[in-house]
Amino acid sequence: MIPVILSGGSGSRLWPLSRKTCPKQFLALQTDNTLFQETLTRLDNLKLSAPIVICNKDHRFSIANNIHEMSGQVQDIILEPMGRNTAPAIAVAAHIAMQQDEDAVLLVLPADHEIKNEDELGKAYARAHELALDGHLVTFGVKPTVPHTGYGYIQLGDPLGDKANGIKRFIEKPDEKKAQSLLDQGDCLWNSGMFCFKASVYLEELKKHNSKMVKHSKEAIKRAEKSYDFLWLEAESFEKCKDISIDYAVMEGTDKGCVVHIDAEWTDIGSWDAVWSVFDKDINNNVLRGDVVEFDSKNSLIYSADKLTTVLGVEDLIIINLPDALLVAHKDHVQDVKKIVDKLKADKRREVDTHLKVSRPWGNYTLLHEGKSSEIKRLAIKEGAKISLQKHNHRAEHWVILKGQALVTKGFDTFKLSDNEAIHILPNEEHAIKNIGQGVLDMIEVRTGDSVSEDDIIRING
Repeated sequence: MIPVILSGGSGSRLWPLSRKTCPKQFLALQTDNTLFQETLTRLDNLKLSAPIVICNKDHRFSIANNIHEMSGQVQDIILEPMGRNTAPAIAVAAHIAMQQDEDAVLLVLPADHEIKNEDELGKAYARAHELALDGHLVTFGVKPTVPHTGYGYIQLGDPLGDKANGIKRFIEKPDEKKAQSLLDQGDCLWNSGMFCFKASVYLEELKKHNSKMVKHSKEAIKRAEKSYDFLWLEAESFEKCKDISIDYAVMEGTDKGCVVHIDAEWTDIGSWDAVWSVFDKDINNNVLRGDVVEFDSKNSLIYSADKLTTVLGVEDLIIINLPDALLVAHKDHVQDVKKIVDKLKADKRREVDTHLKVSRPWGNYTLLHEGKSSEIKRLAIKEGAKISLQKHNHRAEHWVILKGQALVTKGFDTFKLSDNEAIHILPNEEHAIKNIGQGVLDMIEVRTGDSVSEDDIIRING
């Protein structure tokens, strides 16, 4: 069985922690590990093989860093040139798996789930594997405990053995009244978004409903380029794939679908109330994270990233306090956080796309100041890493080494810089910097000029 980790989705309902360049699967919520890293660990604990990872090309540095930090092993990291939802992504994984084994069975897993009972999860995966070998397309369902409006539902069909059923129908995310009705019926499960099936069976069923997707996904692989640890799908072919989920593209139309019940304390971390539900709570049912002081508050989630946050006499609130954004929402409205994100997108606000701290292959930077003609960043360059040779047409840069040792290329010259030393880079002057010391190279970069954006960059090599 080949695990396939789908690291997609914007996670907009978890704004402001989740941003376009750092969506929810790269957040560390309960432990020091991100949700993506927790997924890798879970696979390792269950003795499953190294996974295929599929993600957007813009997230490749985060994926690589997450894997490197865990000393994890993956079969492939496949980069989508643009988002096309789950059906095309799984088609790509199916084609690649069948290159290894025509009878390959895929276990498709989102990267943003919280699952506490791994023993029960392993049993559910084993049941699904048996059904998949018999030609079924298996999804996993969770017994609902509350009338949740953020999940889709599956109405059960005829029994198929221990904790497995056929599928009578899929039900869209309901309103509160409908959700309560489904809970009362007792014959519906939450749709977990996890799947298990033979790669060949999935492609056969997909071909019945969308033969062009099968063709274009295969072409995107055939024309893909391998670079370092990444397989870059060919954009023109992949873009022709319809933007559609596996539920709509295959599962709702197939007669081979079935559902395996999982009782593994599963949560899809898709909204702030879901985050609140998985954390341990204090005597007043509050979840407090960071430097928080509260009095007389109940049933709330209060998260503070970098400053003292004080709360008095509130109830049923979500308060997320970050250096560049603050969210205050009633728990009854957390499914509507996307409306705020849509407004920020319309206003072209940076806060919807990036945090002040941004990952790069060489390390990360933190934005300290942003102006029309000036910008200040604090760079953390990993040991042995290098920022490639480049130049800028419209800006100068001034570098100050705070801690560490750097080898700087400036024009035709090279310099060694260490603590408290600085260098100035003129517009159109070729330059590069490498960390040649032990540990992280900590430095300040000051940009000044007519344009200080990332667009004003000409790479000379690398």
